[in-house]
Amino acid sequence: MALTSTIYNVTVDLSDIDRGVYESLDLRMAMHPSESPEYLVTRLLAYCLEYTEGIEFTSGLSNGVEPAIVVRDLTGRVVSWIEVGMPDAERLHRASKLAARVAVYTHRDLRNVLGQLQGRKIHRAAEIPIYSFGRGFIDELATKLQRRIRMSLSVTEHHLYLDVDGHGITTVMEEQRVPES
Repeated sequence: MALTSTIYNVTVDLSDIDRGVYESLDLRMAMHPSESPEYLVTRLLAYCLEYTEGIEFTSGLSNGVEPAIVVRDLTGRVVSWIEVGMPDAERLHRASKLAARVAVYTHRDLRNVLGQLQGRKIHRAAEIPIYSFGRGFIDELATKLQRRIRMSLSVTEHHLYLDVDGHGITTVMEEQRVPES
């Protein structure tokens, strides 16, 4: 018998001072059986940090062709391609030809992510930001994960202040660029 996805209902009060985004988000997220809790919370953070009109979660892991998150304009054209984890160079190369903006949010060791991309052909590589979070932040957030969860996320100058059901967690989000070949 095939395993099914687990549904998470997440309410996020988002205050992204860096971008001037203030929203209350009610999200339903499906966690694929092969997806780790760390990947799921990184995907959630990426969605919040990229939040704009036209953003949506995709079938991602279960599809293999789509990114974890996509932003489309009113015509359906992809304007942002958001990867989570450790995408390969070919995937980023194809994405940067398709979308005006490509970004990666990772819960993996940043040295490994950058190392696997070093010297590989990636279209517009210097324009692709790779975001990572302080040591232990993603792991701690993953331990707070419940099927119904309420959180508040404030972002200022790349500092993330997160309150998960009364428990505060903070980190600094770091930005690196894909190494040029």
